[in-house]
Amino acid sequence: MPREHIFDEAEYERRVERTKERLREEDLDAIVVADPANMNYLTGYDGWSFYVHQAVVVTPDRDEPVWIGRDMDGGGARATTHLGDDSIRAYSDDHVHSPHDLHPMDYVAGVLEELEVADGRIGLEMDAAYFTAKSYTRLQENLPEAEFEDATLLVGWVRIKKSEQELEYMREAARISENAMRAGLDVIEEGVPEYEAAAAIYEQLITGTEEYGGDYPSIVPLMPSGDHTGTPHLTWTDREFEDGDPVIIELSGCRHRYHSPLARTTFVGDPPTELQETADIVVEGIEAALDTVEPGVTCEAVEKAWRETIAQYGLEKEDRIGYSMGLGYPPDWGEHTASIRPGDETVLEEDMTFHMIPGIWTDEIGMEISETFRVTSTGAETLADFPRELFTT
Repeated sequence: MPREHIFDEAEYERRVERTKERLREEDLDAIVVADPANMNYLTGYDGWSFYVHQAVVVTPDRDEPVWIGRDMDGGGARATTHLGDDSIRAYSDDHVHSPHDLHPMDYVAGVLEELEVADGRIGLEMDAAYFTAKSYTRLQENLPEAEFEDATLLVGWVRIKKSEQELEYMREAARISENAMRAGLDVIEEGVPEYEAAAAIYEQLITGTEEYGGDYPSIVPLMPSGDHTGTPHLTWTDREFEDGDPVIIELSGCRHRYHSPLARTTFVGDPPTELQETADIVVEGIEAALDTVEPGVTCEAVEKAWRETIAQYGLEKEDRIGYSMGLGYPPDWGEHTASIRPGDETVLEEDMTFHMIPGIWTDEIGMEISETFRVTSTGAETLADFPRELFTT
């Protein structure tokens, strides 16, 4: 019995069936899923075990997926999934970091043989963070008759539309994001070390709300400050905030592995006119882009509304301004499918979710204000309720 009924069994069955439909469309006999978010999506498996090799195998004809992992993690699969014992397969510990030329993919290959797909077309998540080059070569060595295909995004596209329960967890994550952002903004002032702001944020990310707690997010709080706000992915240091520092905070609450990222910028002291004007332009651009969102509109059309708005003020941004996201494990909460940028002709559908983060990063200035939103039947629902402005201390 799973330790928590995060989703009912019928929801997992629907997810697996949609994945099987995609396998049939792609004429695949199986898919080996290595991305921990995709493994969770298909089975509910939730454990910090992705530092060793693990997988979920789906075939078109087998009712349940097969979870494959380290022997000591088999109990975790029983605790967090609805899978029957025959669908939980564990390899012995001598496969882990083995000096004896054993590899977990040798065991996976044996499972694929048992499932009678060893000479079939097998999809692999070739670009997944935890699927290594050696994993690929070991499968090739063990299954010389198999035809391997890149199926990196197959499950990701199944995930892109959220169920009502998924959306509810994302809304709950948004409440955690709001609390964590307030905590970080409240701590930041002249003379305070950056790590104290990070600690205040982390406390709220885990404490959550009065009704429920939070989970660890897929990405740590990002917090470039001072001269480094033109570089978006820096974390905290021992440095103390100084008068005249801009500070960017990007974070996400997490609820049952579902995220709702939020980014804001604050300034220690009185902000310069250029930074305030940039913030106003970014807010206007975000609102123009959000006003464009509705089913039937393409991702590139949403980006165009942003780009044309900021162009009126002489600003340009070459990077994408958003991406599909929700369920995630380190190192990312993104789904790696649709992006809000020129050339992405993905058509928006109701219950898709995106993180829109049109940051402005130059050698002179950095500004981030972001929103996570759901595509509704008529527009966009922003999940967080947080002032969309430049903050000051």
